[in-house]
Amino acid sequence: RTASVILSATDVYKVGRGSIEAGLPISGDLRPIETIAVRTRSDGILESVLVREGQTVKAGQLLAKFESTEQEAALASAEADRLATQSDFETQKWTAEQNAVLFKAGAIAERDLRTSQQSADAAKARLAASEARLRTAQNLVRDMRVVAPVAGIISTKSVQNGEQTLRGAALFTLVRNEILELTAALPAKLANGVREGQVARFAADGKQFTGKVARVSPTIDPTSRNVTVYIQIPNPRNALKGNTFSTGQIIARTVANALVVPQAAVRISPVDGKTMVYKVEGGVLTASTVKTGITDDARSVVEILEGVDERDLVVVGNPGTLGRGMKATVLGTDTKAGGGRGGRGGRGSKSEGKSEGKSEGKGEYRKKGAP
Repeated sequence: RTASVILSATDVYKVGRGSIEAGLPISGDLRPIETIAVRTRSDGILESVLVREGQTVKAGQLLAKFESTEQEAALASAEADRLATQSDFETQKWTAEQNAVLFKAGAIAERDLRTSQQSADAAKARLAASEARLRTAQNLVRDMRVVAPVAGIISTKSVQNGEQTLRGAALFTLVRNEILELTAALPAKLANGVREGQVARFAADGKQFTGKVARVSPTIDPTSRNVTVYIQIPNPRNALKGNTFSTGQIIARTVANALVVPQAAVRISPVDGKTMVYKVEGGVLTASTVKTGITDDARSVVEILEGVDERDLVVVGNPGTLGRGMKATVLGTDTKAGGGRGGRGGRGSKSEGKSEGKSEGKGEYRKKGAP
């Protein structure tokens, strides 16, 4: 008598075509493209702190204010002094110009002309000095206001209303989260083919993201013999938080319209040690030797170059003791390619079943005799 096995729809995979990618595995924390310590330019007491952690701010937005009564009074005095010196300069300048006309007409002596010109020059110098004092006063008042240097998100806030702070103290940490960057260390041999602009795909927080290689270190670390690669991921809606751990791969090769099967469908023959798959043909298990191409570890699928055809039904995982020639009954088989277990028939396949991890015990094995 012939042994038999009953397989559920999740124990089989109907071979389909699709795009498959092979890449270099990378992992690490996705860090903000820039982290900025927002520091005070002045000593003083904080009158008000206007933002909190997690708040999004615009470039130039007011974050905090210092008590500035003295600085504003000094500014008002400097503005008044500047107006007075401006008026005096204009008067002295007009007088010197009039005396120049009178001197040409012989109405005044040269000494009087020189005196008026010297008075105008002195008034001009006083005006320049008052303008310098005004700029200093304006800067002091400006420094009483702490503003965001760039747009970003407030990551940390180190102060409260009423606190005394010193010049140079970090009040806030601002992060630019619109682009995240992952730093990966690759063995020098693997990094040789990595170039700027190369696509990288990531999985983080259960979602898929795409980035690009931004920079490749021109040197090899003398200790680890690794090359540092920097990958940037656009994050315009802040879907990812800074320092999120992510795994992914730098795409090294893409094959379109490839025959693909789940990795869990490919096995080593116990008879001859060759790579093979079990196919269900006419209700019977057959062992087919296959030649594999590239492997997409991110989606756990393998390109098959020889040994299977489109729409072949292959067994995934280990739903029971399997052997060539066994009778096989498949329950509830999907008629679409890629419709069985592990149904990622390449990128774009609508069937998203997993290709490993749940195969044990999925099928029912009924032994009717020796295999």
